[in-house]
Amino acid sequence: MRDTCQRPVAGELLAYYRIEFPNTASQAYVPVDSPHSAGLRAALTSAELPKLLGYLRDSQTLNLPRQWAARHRRVTEILASGDPYELATLTCELRRWNIERGLPDLDRQALRRAIRLLEQEVRGLEDPCARDVRTFLDHAWNETPH
Repeated sequence: MRDTCQRPVAGELLAYYRIEFPNTASQAYVPVDSPHSAGLRAALTSAELPKLLGYLRDSQTLNLPRQWAARHRRVTEILASGDPYELATLTCELRRWNIERGLPDLDRQALRRAIRLLEQEVRGLEDPCARDVRTFLDHAWNETPH
């Protein structure tokens, strides 16, 4: 996020967060008064990292559907939600499947996407738990065939 700005809407000036996307010229404007309606949420804090690490280490089974279409739909929902705890649960489930029997290509891509999203979530946090999360994710990434 870069800054806030005022933009005219229906003759009224409203405050917006201006978000710039890396490596592109694209920007998004999110209403300051209702960021949740645009799908924004507060980033994880260092205090929340032990819970995230717990989800990564001891996650509950997701019980993903065995049928590909239903599983793909559920996995897509989790990835789109951006919820770090759901992403951690998905990461553990797909990682377990990968170890037990290998993953089809789309599931492997989903696992790698979940890992990248979690890495972005903890980027910039510098404490021992953040390092533990990054180490776990690095290990999961490296055991997933490219």
